[in-house]
Amino acid sequence: LVPDEITIGMVAERLQKPDCAKGVILDGFPRTVAQAEALDGVLAKMGRRVNVVLYVQVAFDELLARLAGRWTCSRCGAVYHAFYSPEKVKGICDACGGALAQRDDDTPETQRRRIQVYLDQTSPLESYYEAKGLLARIDGSQSIEAVQHDLRQAIEAVRISAS
Repeated sequence: LVPDEITIGMVAERLQKPDCAKGVILDGFPRTVAQAEALDGVLAKMGRRVNVVLYVQVAFDELLARLAGRWTCSRCGAVYHAFYSPEKVKGICDACGGALAQRDDDTPETQRRRIQVYLDQTSPLESYYEAKGLLARIDGSQSIEAVQHDLRQAIEAVRISAS
């Protein structure tokens, strides 16, 4: 991971661009409470603040199934998923006939480690933002359309209350 001071500096610089004036959605940042506190400081200097934190919740076993089921064509780069978008012939790309392979970071073992890092470093953000009244929980086990609907609704609720 990139050191916090570099990441925070990059985010702060990006937030000052004109296309961010009406708001932004950050995905994957902050990852720690220290980063969240730094973000609060950056935004305060700009006269802004975090309005809502969208927390998409998914059960551990379902996360593993989603994360570890991805396969990629070694020839054309097409992406498949063992459960959600499988190839027609096992191990063969539908598009070009190339062999499908799993990246090192897509194996169940690697994903378990990534989830453990999340639990250790990122999950404390749930309490941090809950205490500030900013956390909106979204059921990530729903269909993509339902999750998208709930995300939009949570953002719209904040937008309306700010008007």
